[in-house]
Amino acid sequence: MTRLLGLDIGTHRIGVAVSDALGITAQRLTVIERHDLATDVSAIVAVMNQHAVKGIVVGLPLTMQGRVGEQAKLVMAFVEQLRTHLDCPVHMVDERLTTVQGERALVTMDTSRRKRKRLIDQVAAQLILQTYLDAKR
Repeated sequence: MTRLLGLDIGTHRIGVAVSDALGITAQRLTVIERHDLATDVSAIVAVMNQHAVKGIVVGLPLTMQGRVGEQAKLVMAFVEQLRTHLDCPVHMVDERLTTVQGERALVTMDTSRRKRKRLIDQVAAQLILQTYLDAKR
């Protein structure tokens, strides 16, 4: 299996995680501050190149009822743009509750509120990617 990148796409930041080379585990990696499409794509490509990534998994923020809301529409539009700029597969997975799960995990680890705010996007990306990896096994 090849390395995959997990993305939690928000309005202001993109949380980034990467899989191990065997596609078993996801590790949180970084946060990309959002600017414009070209800058965001360029930052994603730089991370992909640095970690020899061959595919992307993006969290799709469906509503609690499983419907496509406004945020999901924005993410879907971003994914379509990614697909036109990148020559690799871009998968989407349901990300409902990943931010809540990530927040709980950070609270359990007794992470300070300030540090949680910096880490939550990365943890959400890690959970998104791990969900995809687990489903593929």
